[in-house]
Amino acid sequence: MKFKSIAVALTAIALSTALSGCVSASDKNGGAENDTEISVDMPGALPPEEELPETPPAEENKPAVKPVEPEKPKENKISYITVTSDGVNFRSGAGTDYAVRGQAERNTLYAYLDEVNGWYKTYYKNRTVYISKKYCVIMDMPKGGDKTESVIEEGTKLLGTPYVYGAVRYHDGKGNKLKGFTTSAFDCSSLMQYMFYMGADKLIDVTTRTQVLQGTTVSKSNLKRGDLMFFTNATRKDKVGVERIGHVAMYLGDNYILHTASDYAKIEKISATRWGYYIQSQRII
Repeated sequence: MKFKSIAVALTAIALSTALSGCVSASDKNGGAENDTEISVDMPGALPPEEELPETPPAEENKPAVKPVEPEKPKENKISYITVTSDGVNFRSGAGTDYAVRGQAERNTLYAYLDEVNGWYKTYYKNRTVYISKKYCVIMDMPKGGDKTESVIEEGTKLLGTPYVYGAVRYHDGKGNKLKGFTTSAFDCSSLMQYMFYMGADKLIDVTTRTQVLQGTTVSKSNLKRGDLMFFTNATRKDKVGVERIGHVAMYLGDNYILHTASDYAKIEKISATRWGYYIQSQRII
């Protein structure tokens, strides 16, 4: 019993010492909880922060995300060829060994279709031809709507086609095809009628004096690509009403028109004389 009492006493003393140490640590911190960091030697402890990987490992079998490419903006211009010299030949192919199909007129415009080995591809008299680029420069115009461009393209195919007054129309104004029509001859109103029908399936009438009554009238300051421009001429300028109308052309922009008058279909600038004959414009599409 004596030894048992001694053992109990020693146990009590050890317990009292351990408790007094915890209280002492608490007192040194002003009674606050012990914030001692977890030791890396302790079971289940996290590694120090600087030893953690900077990025998590990639997930296995995760498909790569393909970046979405931005949509390319639509081309907002149309290009034309203008010839800087007289007597430049159109040829059936891209080279001087090919047959001559005609000659380009200086300072008029032709459609730009492509470039092949130093030659520009274009339209002339309803066929594709080539012209040496060393005699040409390229100029651009703002592009119109899809239907407008389709109508204009039909006209550019016919550049160089001879003018014939009273040429047979493609249809009677109501869509009924007329016998004797050919793409080898046009006057101003028959050319416009053909262009609108082939390019936009749009019916316009058979003469300038009835075409001027179609569509919506637009002011000179509000002209846009594809509008029809109506003019008088030397023989009709003193008449009244629609009887004054003697010519029609299509406005392309930058003071250029596509039309045929006295010689052949062409794209040229509106001269001061022609502006003096200007009457009004109509928007068909």
